[in-house]
Amino acid sequence: MPSPDDLLADAPIQAAVTALAERNRHHLEQMTDAERNDALSHWHDLAVTVLSAAGAALGGDEDGADGNGPGRAIIVLEDAGGDEVTVHASFFPQLEDLGGEVLVTPAQAAALELLDAISGEDAEE
Repeated sequence: MPSPDDLLADAPIQAAVTALAERNRHHLEQMTDAERNDALSHWHDLAVTVLSAAGAALGGDEDGADGNGPGRAIIVLEDAGGDEVTVHASFFPQLEDLGGEVLVTPAQAAALELLDAISGEDAEE
């Protein structure tokens, strides 16, 4: 039986991007090559976000009857060519800005700390 993580394999992500491209074919045909590449990149990021959310929902056995479960943060690191890495992050529930502070769950706080460490921001301070 496939696991929720299987949704983030190349085939499902490519299928989602292809579906978005097909659905928006009339717009895609009118774009320049650069615009088309930007659109495909955006749809790829969108597919990763949506499939991450779907995987989290499939793995959500601990959710209560009201649909409120624990906070989640999903980080996907993806090869981007050469030595470059693309980082995708999704948070469930969405992060909430409280006017200068962000309301997060413990898992989301840990993910934000990890993302800060990956970006090297702490090294510059």
